[in-house]
Amino acid sequence: MLHQIRLIRDLHSSAFDLWGGYGEGSPSYLFAFFDSAWQDEDVSVIEVRNLHKTYDRLEAVDGIDLSIDQGEIFAILGPNGAGKTTTVEILEGFRTRNSGEVRVLDFDPQFKGKGAREFRDRIGIVLQSTSDAGDLTVYETIHHFSGYYSNPRNPLEVVESIGLGEKKRALVHTLSGGQRRRLDVGLGIVGNPELLFLDEPTTGFDPEARRDFWELIRGLRELGTTIVLTTHYLEEAEALADRVAVINRGKILEIDTPANLGDRSTSLARVHWESAGKMNEQFTDKPTEVVAKLMKEFTGEIPKLAVSRATLEDVYLQMINDSDGEST
Repeated sequence: MLHQIRLIRDLHSSAFDLWGGYGEGSPSYLFAFFDSAWQDEDVSVIEVRNLHKTYDRLEAVDGIDLSIDQGEIFAILGPNGAGKTTTVEILEGFRTRNSGEVRVLDFDPQFKGKGAREFRDRIGIVLQSTSDAGDLTVYETIHHFSGYYSNPRNPLEVVESIGLGEKKRALVHTLSGGQRRRLDVGLGIVGNPELLFLDEPTTGFDPEARRDFWELIRGLRELGTTIVLTTHYLEEAEALADRVAVINRGKILEIDTPANLGDRSTSLARVHWESAGKMNEQFTDKPTEVVAKLMKEFTGEIPKLAVSRATLEDVYLQMINDSDGEST
């Protein structure tokens, strides 16, 4: 289905040129109509039902259900050994499952043969660490990998889009860590993927490079790319993800938006301040009233006043701790 819609969009561009506009009743008009309907409808790029994967007696993935929509940035969070890497490798087709149903771009990634080749032509993968020909230039590397795909993006445009235009003639082994990670993303998107997997994409980045990278990812989403992100940086998940899944001990604990995960949006606010050399704090659902009362107690500024709600990290750690406690 997704592949057919993609073909319709390509034909739409040609039809516009042939019939000269969007006149009512023209083929181009009809293509535009269907394209609009497509954009308004939530289409699942990934569907997972009751997924299981075991290693000897270890249940690495224990009955996961998952649905990811077209154009979504979906983050998978969890501690080491939680099962997130195994899950993603099954979605990518690199690892087989023991049981359950998996559809990625309307294809079972466990299948082999021609269908598998066509499937890999439609996805992009950015691994946590990669190794390739460091003696090639940035442009040569992107151009070389573009040859593996049936409908690649223009290599030079890819180099520009990842912010390496000024480094296109630089040898890969001379790049900084942040620049090298951008090249990794370039290799992941040069095939013009409908679906992009990012595994710990900003590990080792300094804060400025990390935020530059986030802008690159947001730009890919605006182009309609669906992105599955695994990361240990909670700030990164909050900045990028439309939804997040928290996984531990092979089970998904919850799926929600970063703002609502673990009822975060309705959690009590923490008000803390200093009085007589001692720090005080109060948890409340009415922080404005608490601050108003404190203003009557103090003349001028309230010493070291701060009001905060639970961060995504607070909620995440609580969920993991509660899950570990239930399992013992």
